[in-house]
Amino acid sequence: MAHDHHDPHHTGHGDGHGHGHGADVDWNAMGPRLESQAELFSPVYARAMAWLAREVTEPGLIVDAGSGPGVVSCLFAEAFPGARVVAVDSAAPLLERARARAVRQGVGDRFATVAGELPEALDKLDYPADLLWASRSLHHLGDQRAALAAFAARLAPGGTLALLEGGLPARFLPRDIGIGRPGLQARLDVLEEDWFARMRADLPGYVAETEDWAALLTAAGLGRTRTRTFLLDLPAPATDRARAYVAAYLSRVREGLRDALDAGDRATLDRLLDPSDPASVHVRPDVFVLGAYTLHTAVRPA
Repeated sequence: MAHDHHDPHHTGHGDGHGHGHGADVDWNAMGPRLESQAELFSPVYARAMAWLAREVTEPGLIVDAGSGPGVVSCLFAEAFPGARVVAVDSAAPLLERARARAVRQGVGDRFATVAGELPEALDKLDYPADLLWASRSLHHLGDQRAALAAFAARLAPGGTLALLEGGLPARFLPRDIGIGRPGLQARLDVLEEDWFARMRADLPGYVAETEDWAALLTAAGLGRTRTRTFLLDLPAPATDRARAYVAAYLSRVREGLRDALDAGDRATLDRLLDPSDPASVHVRPDVFVLGAYTLHTAVRPA
């Protein structure tokens, strides 16, 4: 499951993270964008890995479940130089990018990929994992409780499951941006929450679940649950990569929520996305990226 997330839920990896599960998604075309976005978020991943390394010492096998183009998988290979890393995803073109990236970064000899849908694809692993990382992939599985049990079953005794889910919606602009009605992003958050609920309800085998992640991890037979939130703070003035990310996100929201947006907010988004408009995110000086991303971990009893 290749994901494209900007916020704790999705973006529309939605990454507007509009998800793509179907055969109509052009992963070859989407791959560069997913890579660029993951690279933008690398400070969050680096801090999360440093936190994990305090307890996950010298893992033999690290599995990135829902790896996309492998940016995070390769970061794990660099952060844990003694580990073998396996990237698992359903999109073959993204796994090709992951393998190429691993070779470029000099970790190809410790890097492998597995193609298939989660959680069944994990059955293809040759060995149980010492660390299984699932970043915003779980919420694309209908029965999250059953999926967590399947994840836990693929852990070695003493192995850690690291689940990146939740946090806070990201912010890119001030409350009052000088055009349209103030509070645009807060209104978009409400519409995205509604979209997310519908997306979840339409998944095969959907089961409603209270998102108490510590309780769900415990129910999966894991212990020593911990939670930590990591901040992504890229202040204004934004870099070109950050601007491109914000523009791509707002564009996906503009398309994905078209029917739910009121006329005023549609007009505001049109101006924000018009490169020739001095109010657009392509040129305005107050664009930033600020988000909070929550990691939940638990350990399989030895």
